[in-house]
Formats: sequence, C-alpha cells, structure tokens
Amino acid sequence: MKTLIVDDERLARNELRRLLDNFPKIEVIGEAANADEALKLIDELQPELLFLDIQMPGKNGFELLSDIDGKAPEVIFTTAYDEYAIKAFEYNALDYLLKPIELNRLSEAINRIEENNHHPEVEAPRRDVNKVLGENDQVFVKDGEKCWFVKLGKVRLFESMGNYVRLHFDDQKPLVLKSLNSLEDRLDPNTFFRANRKHIINLPWIDKIEPWFSGGLLVTLKGGDKIEISRRQAIRFKELMSL
Repeated sequence: MKTLIVDDERLARNELRRLLDNFPKIEVIGEAANADEALKLIDELQPELLFLDIQMPGKNGFELLSDIDGKAPEVIFTTAYDEYAIKAFEYNALDYLLKPIELNRLSEAINRIEENNHHPEVEAPRRDVNKVLGENDQVFVKDGEKCWFVKLGKVRLFESMGNYVRLHFDDQKPLVLKSLNSLEDRLDPNTFFRANRKHIINLPWIDKIEPWFSGGLLVTLKGGDKIEISRRQAIRFKELMSL
C-alpha cells in the first residue's frame, strides 16, 4: 500500500518509518514536513494511505485534508495531543494514533486497513452512520477540548443527562450531545441493554444481579455502579440471559 508520512518533526517521521519496516505491505513512498509539501506529493505520487500529524506549522492536518482534490487517500491521524479537539468523524479517519506510537497499536491500525481492503464494498467501520456498533468498534468521543478514541467494549454504562449522554469508561465520564434513544438504535442489543429510562448497560460488565422492588432487578457492574432494571425490562433481560 503506497504510503505518505506527513509530520513536521523529522525524528517523528524517522521513528514511524522504522516502525513501518515491520509491515511489508506498507510501502513508504515519500515524506512531507508540512501541508504544502504534502499536497504536491499527494498529487504526484497518488498515495493510498496517509499517516498525518494534526498540529503542524501553517495548515494543520484537517486543513490539508480539506485541500485535497480528487480521491483522498485513507488517513491515520498521528498526534502527541490526546486532548486535541479532533474532528475525525468529518474526515473519515481509519484510526488515531497517539505519539509516541507503539508497535502493537500501529499493528491494530494496519489490520484495520487490511480488513477494509479485503471488503472494498464495505465502508470503513465509522463511515456508515446507520451501522450497528458492537463492543469491538472504536468511536471518537469529544467533550469540550478533551477527546478519546475508545473501544465500545470498555464503556460499561451510558447514562442519560437531558439532551446529553454520559459515557462511563476507565475513570472517565465524558458527555456527548445525543439522546439515549438515538444511541440505543446504534448499539448492538446483544451487548448493550436498555436497563431503564436513564441507563444502557454493557452486559459483559455485570458483576452481580439481585431481585429488586416491584419485580425489578438491581445489577452491580464491575467498577461498582449499581443500576436498577425496571420491571418491564427485567422480563426482557431474563429472556435475553436465559438458556
């Protein structure tokens, strides 16, 4: 796969090139230190993949992508800033690597490209806004200036907060501007269960289940969250979880 590295730091380019030596299918055909150089090389060399730094002098990585004429290559963002306000949804990024880039994380990103290329009729996982999302899908979550690239399997709980939903993963609790109902439509119902009006729980995170008032259930998640499953949902829950 013809690949272009775009990064204003020479050491970062050298390090990424060294890591990419481990992947014979990736052919690095050029390097650029800024957006203007990159645009010329993209035009001349027609790369299929960009490793693209976000913060560079002059135009940033997002502005560079906006300026590409014709068919844009696949993009993997690289950045030292995990709190950068990432707009990656708009730019169909395949992945987002945090510097210093680790070999196993790079390997995951390249596997994602290969999966995508084995099924060219199928869009990249996050491009289809109607695709049902499962525990192995990764999503960008942005709350103010902070952002995360999180695997949905790590999100133990979705909690409705008015027009927002709070995601609970690791020790983070960012808010996203979505309704719980619209989120429920996107999530795989075999993994993510609507416990009540305010909560969707990740079933593999359940640690303990107890009978609760009025025929409901009380579940304790790994991590300690206690969530009530309403009587109506408890019936569905028992059907779903029974042999």
